[in-house]
Amino acid sequence: MEELASPHPDDHPDPFTRGVRSMWERAGLPGRTLVITTDRHEGYDIDCTLLVRALEEGRPISGLTKAQVAAAVGVDETDVHLAPVQRQSDGRQGGPGWMEVRITPEAAARRRKAPTTREWWDDHIATGPVPGSSFVQKVRDETRKVTHYVAQVPEELGEARVDQHALAAVLKTKYDEGRLFVTTDGNQVLVSLWDTSPLAQTFPATRELLTPDKDGRWVTGYLGNGQPARNRVYTDRGAAHGLFVAPSGGGKTQLMALHIAADALFGAVVMLATEAPDEKTLALGEHTARYGVGALYMVRLLRTMAALMEIRGEMLWDDGQIHEWDPTRPGCPYSPFSGYLDEFLSAARNPLYGDEIMDLAETVSVKGRKYAVGIKVAGQSIYVQDGFTQLLCENLRENCIPVVLKVAPKKVNEMFKTLGIAGENIPDPLPRSFSTSEAGRIERVMRGEPEPPADSNTGGAGWIVEGKHPEVLRTLFINFKQSLDPYFPDTITPLTDHEITELDARGLWFDWTQPPRPGEFGDIEDDEDSDEDRPPSNRGSRAGLSSPREALDAIKRLSNA
Repeated sequence: MEELASPHPDDHPDPFTRGVRSMWERAGLPGRTLVITTDRHEGYDIDCTLLVRALEEGRPISGLTKAQVAAAVGVDETDVHLAPVQRQSDGRQGGPGWMEVRITPEAAARRRKAPTTREWWDDHIATGPVPGSSFVQKVRDETRKVTHYVAQVPEELGEARVDQHALAAVLKTKYDEGRLFVTTDGNQVLVSLWDTSPLAQTFPATRELLTPDKDGRWVTGYLGNGQPARNRVYTDRGAAHGLFVAPSGGGKTQLMALHIAADALFGAVVMLATEAPDEKTLALGEHTARYGVGALYMVRLLRTMAALMEIRGEMLWDDGQIHEWDPTRPGCPYSPFSGYLDEFLSAARNPLYGDEIMDLAETVSVKGRKYAVGIKVAGQSIYVQDGFTQLLCENLRENCIPVVLKVAPKKVNEMFKTLGIAGENIPDPLPRSFSTSEAGRIERVMRGEPEPPADSNTGGAGWIVEGKHPEVLRTLFINFKQSLDPYFPDTITPLTDHEITELDARGLWFDWTQPPRPGEFGDIEDDEDSDEDRPPSNRGSRAGLSSPREALDAIKRLSNA
């Protein structure tokens, strides 16, 4: 029987091409095409690229499919790739009558078993967690024990979209372990995967970190991506205010201590009023110009701050002129002033002094920056329904970098909305612990053993809100069990003699731990029977504390009880 002539050109092909053409003919010329050339891929036995042409010259290829090719050469359909052919500069024809066929079973097998980082990214991340992204580079930092992945999306897609929960699954971690952090910058994205959560670490505070630089910036803690998180003692508008929000045990006093130290190292006059006695605030009080307890003490401090704005507004600088405070302008006749108000809302609800405390706080938050008078408010809430006014919140937000620590999951949305953060930028709640779950739970269940105790190590963890995106941080740690002297300057900055004289003339400079003075808050009746007509007050146990030492003694008595 006479052998049928091959429809392929008689161009003396090599054995590999001859074999491919034979399989092609056996399959009935898939898509009515001919194999013109084959190009074997370097390092592989089977992988190759075929250049095919329509059987009838001058007609387009219209019926060739990946399934037909895969069946013809005996590979999986996913290992076949079809592409159009452009006309080449050497005169080779292109267009719809030609097609490029890539057959890559060996490369696919290697990619599944040992992919390059780029291939792994394309297969697992670009198709899901960061859609449309392309891998740029991978950087391993052995010193800090973190791996960085840099990628980007086409500019026409805008800012990269990241599904952090899906990304965590691909990277074989859990989103709430605190090991994965994503930073976007336009169409670029940085994925940082830590060996252990940086938020589970302790970052000791040092005087060097707390000392403001020439721009008034100092290190508050460290972001989840390892960058220093910085706060400031002044802004381009004047003195910086402060807003610290945290539940009990969330690290608020630690955070307040960092700010007090930074202000003191900047040369500011620092005064501290707290609504309730506390051992840590007492220790801080020893490094401030004045410290006291109770709503009465707080309202006196706020009256002084309001008066200082008036006094400083009339003080002449070295050039004989009056200026708004500017830390870069020489010849200022006074030092910056920071008034710290701890448990502010509790004091603002005091039936005797609360209204004035809130009114004065609003006044200082509006005008204080021009006279280097900063107000630093600390508490467990900034909600209007809890008594925090919208005006005060907006003024503080505008002139400070708020820090929010350890917010309950159900309060995260409301908290950041109150701070003016857009819904799409509100972060997910922090986990209850940053420690990795201990392995072996199934074995413990089978043996009837209890689970190890959870390590609640989220104190001092939260968010710093400088721009429109809250950033996760862990604040520096101050050891209150040791002397605080290493964190503070050797001397405490006082008010000037002129300021004290003016305050004294206004009846504001005296021992603020004393009971209300006659006429200090309007007409005060001395008749003992008049107490029954007064509104209930919690001042009895607090205003009677005449010194910080008595405050500490009161704590000890309560503890013993």
